[in-house]
Amino acid sequence: MKTCFYKIGCVVLWLTVAAAAFGQQSTRPRARDLGITIGILPTGQLNSITDVAGVGVGQTTIIKGDNVRTGVTAILPHNGNLFREKVPGAVFVGNGFGKLAGSTQVNELGEIETPILLTSTLAVPRVADFLMDYMLALPGNEQVRSINPLVAETNDGGLNDGRGRHITRDDVFNALKNASGGPVEEGSVGAGTGTVAFGWKGGIGTASRKLPASLGGFTLGVLVQSNFGGVLMIDGVPVGQELGRYYLKDSLASTESESAISGDNPKSEIENPRSADGSIIIVIATDAPLDHRQLMRLASRSMVGLGRTGSSMTNGSGDYAIAFSTSNRINASDRIRNISALGNDAMSPLFQAVIEATEEAIVNSMLKATTVTGNGRTVAALPIDRLREIMRKYGKID
Repeated sequence: MKTCFYKIGCVVLWLTVAAAAFGQQSTRPRARDLGITIGILPTGQLNSITDVAGVGVGQTTIIKGDNVRTGVTAILPHNGNLFREKVPGAVFVGNGFGKLAGSTQVNELGEIETPILLTSTLAVPRVADFLMDYMLALPGNEQVRSINPLVAETNDGGLNDGRGRHITRDDVFNALKNASGGPVEEGSVGAGTGTVAFGWKGGIGTASRKLPASLGGFTLGVLVQSNFGGVLMIDGVPVGQELGRYYLKDSLASTESESAISGDNPKSEIENPRSADGSIIIVIATDAPLDHRQLMRLASRSMVGLGRTGSSMTNGSGDYAIAFSTSNRINASDRIRNISALGNDAMSPLFQAVIEATEEAIVNSMLKATTVTGNGRTVAALPIDRLREIMRKYGKID
C-alpha cells in the first residue's frame, strides 16, 4: 500500500498518526472474529474475493495534509493482458446515481477487458485515462485503438477534497502493479479511505463463499466499497437503532431536544444522519462458468445482501454490482467461441452465495474501518465493544 503526504515538515507527525491508524486497523476484528456468522454457506480459505483463483487486489491509500483522504482499489480478474484475454462480465444498476465509466460496453458485449478500478467520484475521468495508459502500454497492445476502461466510484467528499482530484498516474499504476492474491486489506484503505456508511466509517470489505462439491464446488467472492446509508442491520440485529444512529431518526423525534440534534451543524449529519445518500460498489468474482446473462442475474441478487444490511437505496445513492467469471476466458482473436455455462437450475446456490458474501463484505468494511478525520470532520469507527453487547443481547454471539 502506498501512502502520500504533502510536506517534509509533516513527515514525523504523519508517520506517528499513520502508525497508530494502521495498528488500529490491523487489530480491529472482522465479523467472524467476533463470532458473527452470516448465512449458511462455508467461506473460502481467506473469506475474500481472492479466494477465486487468479483474482488479485491492489490498493493505493492517499492521505495528504488535513483534507485529502482518498485512494484507488484495483481488482484484476487475472494477471495477464485482459484486453487479449477478456472475461465474461456484467454491470447491474440498483440505483443509477453514479458515474460508472465503461458500463454500457460491458453490458453490450458481455465482456470486461480491463482491470476494475474503484475511486472517488470526481476522479473517475482521470483514473480512466491512467488506466488506458496502463493498458495501451502492455505488450501485445501496440496497435490497439479502442479500450474500455471500467472505473467505478463512491463520493468521499465528506472527508476528502474531492474537487482537488488528487489521484495521480503513479497512484493508479501502483494499485495495478501491486495487485496480488492473498489477504486483502480492509477498512479505511484504498478507495475506502474517505467513505462513510450508516453514519459510521465505511470502506473496503470482502468475503467469499464456497459451494459444496455436490453443488459444483464453485467459489464466489465479493469486494465492496461502502459509502451509503439507512438503518444498520448486522445479521438481522437492528444495530443502528440500538446505537441511536440511523436515517430519519431526527424526523421521527418527538421532543425538541432530539429534533435539535440535526440543526445546521454539518457535523450532525455524521452524528445522526439526515441523509442516507451515498453509494456502494459491489464487485463479484466467481470461477463458475457463467455467461453475461447469468452474471447479470447473479449481480442483481447482490442487492438482496445490500438490503439485509439496512440500506435505504435512496434517491442520491449509486448502487452498482460488477460481476465477472474467471472461467471461459475470451480470446480477442477468436471468431467462434466454444464456452460452457451452468444450467439455469444450477444458478440458485450461487444466488445464495452472493447474497451472503455481499452482506458479510459490507459488515467487514465497517468493522475493519478506523476513525478518520478530514475536511474538518471526524467520522468514528463502529464501536466494537458496544457491538458485542448488542449482538449478545440478541443471542447472536456468546
